Amino acid sequence: MNEIQDNNRVPVGEVSRLTEHLFRVEAGKLVSVLTGLFGIDHLQLAEDVVQEALVRAFRTWPYYGIPENPAAWITQTAKNLAYDLLRREKLFREKQGEIAISVEQRSSNSAGDDSPLFDTEIKDDRLRLIFACCHPLIAQESQTALALRTLCGFSAAEIAKAFLTTEAAIAKRLTRTRQKIRELRIPFEIPAGEEFAVRLNGVLQTLYLLFNEGYKASSGENLVREDLCCEAIRLATSLIEHPMANQPRTHALVALMLLDAARLPARVDAEGNILRLKEQERSKWSRPMIERGIIHLGQAAAGDELSEYHIQAGIAACHCLAENYQSTDWSRILALYDQWTSMNNSPVIALNRAVAIAAVNGPAAGIEAIEAIKSRGELGSYYLLYAVLGEFEAQLHNFEAASGHFRKAFQLTEVKTERVFLSKRVRAFRS
Repeated sequence: MNEIQDNNRVPVGEVSRLTEHLFRVEAGKLVSVLTGLFGIDHLQLAEDVVQEALVRAFRTWPYYGIPENPAAWITQTAKNLAYDLLRREKLFREKQGEIAISVEQRSSNSAGDDSPLFDTEIKDDRLRLIFACCHPLIAQESQTALALRTLCGFSAAEIAKAFLTTEAAIAKRLTRTRQKIRELRIPFEIPAGEEFAVRLNGVLQTLYLLFNEGYKASSGENLVREDLCCEAIRLATSLIEHPMANQPRTHALVALMLLDAARLPARVDAEGNILRLKEQERSKWSRPMIERGIIHLGQAAAGDELSEYHIQAGIAACHCLAENYQSTDWSRILALYDQWTSMNNSPVIALNRAVAIAAVNGPAAGIEAIEAIKSRGELGSYYLLYAVLGEFEAQLHNFEAASGHFRKAFQLTEVKTERVFLSKRVRAFRS
């Protein structure tokens, strides 16, 4: 028996990577299915069942081997756990048959085409749950945090990074939001008419943050998590198929995602190290994705609506359409940032604007813009503030100051690839 188990042993690291992937890809689907059956007031129960199934995979697969169809194994385990809960809870007993049929269909469909179809409602389970989370009686930041946690598998720490707050604050927010859903008896349903339009902004914000976490991970081994980017693009593209969601701001968001994702293959080198924009090999950029992005940007121009997604997509288009770094239209980019900061007073947007200011007016002007941001006191623990300052000081040949800023940035980031990049910058300018 021991010999058989030893032959079946799988490295824990391999199992960890696989369960992490399944958590990102499958967990949201399963939570959506179980929430639809239990009711959104039992959202925490559905999350717990799926979480426990993944924990069991992590504990057993290293000893008994990875099953031939890991997603089906997770689904079956979650289904069995749901049955156990049903047997203990009288309230859910009458739904046993419905759950069995639904989860069985989900597991048997793992190899088929899961593309959502739209008729009078959204068929995609994950979009359905996003709309349910984005109820107008819930504050928008809480909507987004709940959707990112439930559907996308974000940890409280990752959500905290996206909102520039603490993990404890996000954990409390999630608990309060789930409690409010129960108290208000918010239904698990797809809205119609004006209510659909009201919730759309929350859905778009959630997909935007999902994409951003994939484009530049807030923690972990890798800078880029392409699976999150692809899922955000898939959901946003599917959303456009709904007549009421086929709006300029939705097209603008899809354009932004495509134009940014087109540059992913050139963002890191063969060893996974960060490459700055001017160091990237533009021949690796995906021309088909750029072309699709420009088409959606054109569709976003219909009417007179101007959203933040429009402006960001316009900035991304300036980068994608430049033949090389030197020919980048930085004046146009700065003008777009001026528009954006007039709409949103975010210090992160102001920091990116400082980069455009430096590109147009020189690094000293960029430092002056950053000093104005620092005086607001909102980015004191944001590593990119110091990384950008380091670059500006290096351009001015103030190498000791540059090294100090890069050292501070290194201390504040948790992403391995960023730490490697910043440690090299520290060494390059150390006196």
